[in-house]
Amino acid sequence: MANTGSNGASATDSKRKRTTVLDVLSAKVANAPPLTMLTAYDACFARMVDEAGVDMILVGDSLGMVVQGRDTTLQVSMDEMVYHCSMVSRVAECAHIVGDLPFMSYQVSDEEAVRNSGRLIAEGGAHSVKLEGGSSSASAITRIVAAGIPVMGHIGLTPQRVHQLGGFKIQARLKMLGSGSSPTRAQ
Repeated sequence: MANTGSNGASATDSKRKRTTVLDVLSAKVANAPPLTMLTAYDACFARMVDEAGVDMILVGDSLGMVVQGRDTTLQVSMDEMVYHCSMVSRVAECAHIVGDLPFMSYQVSDEEAVRNSGRLIAEGGAHSVKLEGGSSSASAITRIVAAGIPVMGHIGLTPQRVHQLGGFKIQARLKMLGSGSSPTRAQ
């Protein structure tokens, strides 16, 4: 039996469709099946992950540590992220591709954030972008979304702040309050 994503079909099954932003939003309602997400940095792994039925593939700046052997993610460039996104997007037929904005690609200005987000979409083939940060990134997020680019964020480990935090430290966690509950922030 083939592995399946939240829509119940593997990538090789003709019933499966590409996961969209609307699917992601729908999964946030009570009793919706959870979505699956894995990280891939190249065509080989992206094909395997997609064929396994995973809903979303993150092309993360973690490639700096995982693929390039660096100590942090901070040296990963925008050009490298576009390159890796393009490898993944060429082969993933059904998974929603999330391109990670690397360090200093969105923090300098809102205009730079929109420009670099656009590169991940147009050149890299991503379907949405991910960035670190909360309220400090709100202005950039607003401008990116206004440009028609979906944005995904995360809480927890924020490796782009490794020097500010004195290491890789989890900042927050999600705690599920029970079956069908919405996630809440816990310390």
